[in-house]
Amino acid sequence: MTTVTATPAGPRTRSGSARLTGFIGWDFLRTVRMFSATFFIVFLPLGMYLIFGATSGLSDEPLGSGNGSAFVMTSMAVYGAITAMTAVSGSAAVERQQGWGRQLGLTALSNGMYMAGKTAVGLLMSVTPVIAVFAVGALTGAEFDAGWTWPATGALVLLGSLPFALYGLASALLFRSEAAVSVASGLLVLLAFFGNLFMPLQGTMLEIARFTPVYGATTLARWPQMEGHSIPMGAEVPAPDSLAAVIMNVVVWTVVFAAICWLAARRRTAR
Repeated sequence: MTTVTATPAGPRTRSGSARLTGFIGWDFLRTVRMFSATFFIVFLPLGMYLIFGATSGLSDEPLGSGNGSAFVMTSMAVYGAITAMTAVSGSAAVERQQGWGRQLGLTALSNGMYMAGKTAVGLLMSVTPVIAVFAVGALTGAEFDAGWTWPATGALVLLGSLPFALYGLASALLFRSEAAVSVASGLLVLLAFFGNLFMPLQGTMLEIARFTPVYGATTLARWPQMEGHSIPMGAEVPAPDSLAAVIMNVVVWTVVFAAICWLAARRRTAR
């Protein structure tokens, strides 16, 4: 009679999708727990909405296909989403430059999976302020005339924030330090002012703003409510934007940021 000896099973290897999902969950929670990131991505836009949207004198005034609170709510969601995209993509580039790639070599997570995971974390972090601001907006009087405007506006906020992933990446590749990501995020405040996000512009300032990156993302997100119209600040009523011009703004800045990333990567390789 032949005796068969069972061989102890070795450690089970996790599948690639399981490793990627685990990394996304871990990195997302790690980013959320960073107070500096969460403050500027979620709490600052939420606070600005409560101050300028929920409690302002124009919050209940009809505006386009909604009211003033909804207009400010969309603007603050845009600011949170583009800040999230900038911070996460910039930090990913800095981590790779500081030797994170060598650490990945000790694990089963490839460089491609790492970048895919960081992209997913960037999207999750961008969704977070949209959900937070929209939820508080719905509870504090923000209104759209049609129900479909809520998901459409949220989707356009995320779509318009995508170029800023390249913006954050370009900043990190050009300056190669954690300070570069902070500076890029801080610069977004100025770009937001000049992009018609925080306050309505008029005249020459508005004409210049139409060529800035934040203007395209902001106007696209507001399209279901405003359809390209701006809030007049005086007797002069600004001419509305065309949807084609707004989309062109987003596409052109995406190409510009991508070109800067490519040039910065080539300069780094040449060295």
